[in-house]
Parts: sequence; structure tokens; C-alpha cells
Amino acid sequence: MPVASLRGQRIHYEDSGGAGLALVLSHGFLQDSSMFDAQVRQLRPRHRVITWDQRGHGSTVSTSEPITYWDSADDLAALLDHLHVKRAVVGGMSQGGFISLRFSLRYPDRTAGLVLIDTQSGQEDPDKVQQYDVMHDVWTGSGPSDQLLEMVAAIIVGNKRPESAGWIAKWRKLDPSALTYIYRTLMDRDDITGRLSEIRAPAVVIHGTDDVAIDMPLAEKLCANLSACRGLVRVEGAGHSSNITHPVPVNKAIEEFLASV
Repeated sequence: MPVASLRGQRIHYEDSGGAGLALVLSHGFLQDSSMFDAQVRQLRPRHRVITWDQRGHGSTVSTSEPITYWDSADDLAALLDHLHVKRAVVGGMSQGGFISLRFSLRYPDRTAGLVLIDTQSGQEDPDKVQQYDVMHDVWTGSGPSDQLLEMVAAIIVGNKRPESAGWIAKWRKLDPSALTYIYRTLMDRDDITGRLSEIRAPAVVIHGTDDVAIDMPLAEKLCANLSACRGLVRVEGAGHSSNITHPVPVNKAIEEFLASV
């Protein structure tokens, strides 16, 4: 992967190249840019598609200082500067959606549109935080057991999905200290629901009907509070990573949205 040295980081990214309006996609928690392989394959003949590994994910290493998703939005802006992209459709899945929403608030003139996959605008559900804290403590204290990794995969990818195997293999190699670093960013994020009305860029919300990490009512709330939401696309039978497990309907929704921007 190419590397951009920016903001004191070495950010790994992929850029399909090409003319026209760019689409930049940001991955979810415990994932990396490869989660969008199916989207890149489908979209790159007609669109410039950029993906990247955020701090502490994939090939981009962690740093010692704590960060927020506002910092990640600034990382993304710096990456677009590096690629000479002034304006783009900004999209992401889950954590990538958190970053995309904050990017659109901080850089409204650079946001041509939003593709929001299996994401929301609020803080974590307190009941889920308690469960996730236990899972984090077991992982960092005793190591990731098969049972724990299967539980994580059921939440992030979907229940008993064949696509989980590759992610589980990656998670086994994850440095526990890096896990704590990115986990705190996830759990300590701010609630930006009250600012969604400030976002003027058109948006599409895409959400798996079986998502247990972010329930469907949160997707409905997200679309309802965005002033230019062009619709909520429900992906039947998909869990939290709908773009991985159900790429055909997700790609269709993205292409239709890009054609309208």
C-alpha cells in the first residue's frame, strides 16, 4: 500500500485513480481498508475510490497519545490534501461513519455527499458498553480465546458468517495495547446528534436489518435528523458489516447515490 506521511503519522491508503468526483471510504472498528474490496472492484471503472487504514488499524500503526474521531477526520482531510482532492463524497462503515459525519461538520465545503453504512451519530448504548468492557478486559488480560473472537465476529461481521474467518485471523495478531488505544476512542466518542441539522450535504444511510451492534432505529434516527438524507436503504439479512456480507445491494445503493450527486 502507498504511504502518506502526514500529521506525524504514516497513513497507508489505496487510490484507484481516475478523473471525476472521488469517493473516500473509511473502515470500521477492528477492520481495515480491505473491508471495501468489493466496493472498489465494482466502483473503480466509473469512479475514483480512495480507502485508508486509520491509526491503530491495518498497516497504520498506533501512536501513544489518545485521539478522538475529530482527529481522525483531520487525518482524512490531510490525506485528501496529499492526494490533491479538494472535494469528495465521504463515506464509511460504523466507525468510518463516525469519522465521515465529523469530517462533514468540520469541512462542509469539502463534503460533496455522505455514504453512511451501519453507523449512527450518538454515543454507545450503556448496556452494550458494560458487555464490551468485559470483552475488552478478557482480551487484554488473558488473550483472545476462540470463543471471544467468535463473539466479536458475530457483533462486527454477523452471526456465523463465513467472512469472519479472515478477520479473526487478523485479530489474533493484534497487539493488546493497540486494542486498548482504539477501544477508548470508540467508547469515549461524543454525541453529535444535535449537530446533524448543520450538515447540508446529501446523504444516503445504508443499514443491515440484523445489525446487533447498531440497531436499526438508530439508522432511522440518523436519516431523519440529516437535512438532506435521500433515503434509508435496508439491507435484508445483513448484520453490522453489510458491505462485506451483502455487497450487491450495498453497491447498488452507493452507485445510485453517486449518480445523483
